[in-house]
Amino acid sequence: MSPIMDKDEATKYVVSQRIRKGVTWRSIAEKIDRPLAWTIAALYGQHPMSADDAVTVGEYLELDAAVVEALQVQPFRGTFDDPVPSDPTIYRFYEAINVYGSAIKEMIHEEFGDGIMSAINFNLTIDRRPDPDGDRVVVTFDGKFLDYKFS
Repeated sequence: MSPIMDKDEATKYVVSQRIRKGVTWRSIAEKIDRPLAWTIAALYGQHPMSADDAVTVGEYLELDAAVVEALQVQPFRGTFDDPVPSDPTIYRFYEAINVYGSAIKEMIHEEFGDGIMSAINFNLTIDRRPDPDGDRVVVTFDGKFLDYKFS
């Protein structure tokens, strides 16, 4: 029996099949009835998929059994190959957190108290907002507030 395919290799295969088939991320998310951001993150190796979801995606994209199996593996989440991401889109989020992270933290504490926003009980949406100076990207992080409890 061969070892489970590496999640990075599985991601490359999924992306290439998606492009070859002319399939959108949204259509994949609709096929498995999951949120768009979650689906993309899962197919990029950041979430494990259920067997049913992995098989459905596998059939839709005509993926090898090894890829379907890799989609179900528990990942190491949120890891970067380099300390500072170099992709311009990802770097802008990194830059925004560097500039506004302290302000976001203070606003959360002032509004909710001592705690954090969950990235586990979490939703993410991306919307387009027309603007005379050029369309705006609206990113919404929607995470449950988790208060620190000292007992």
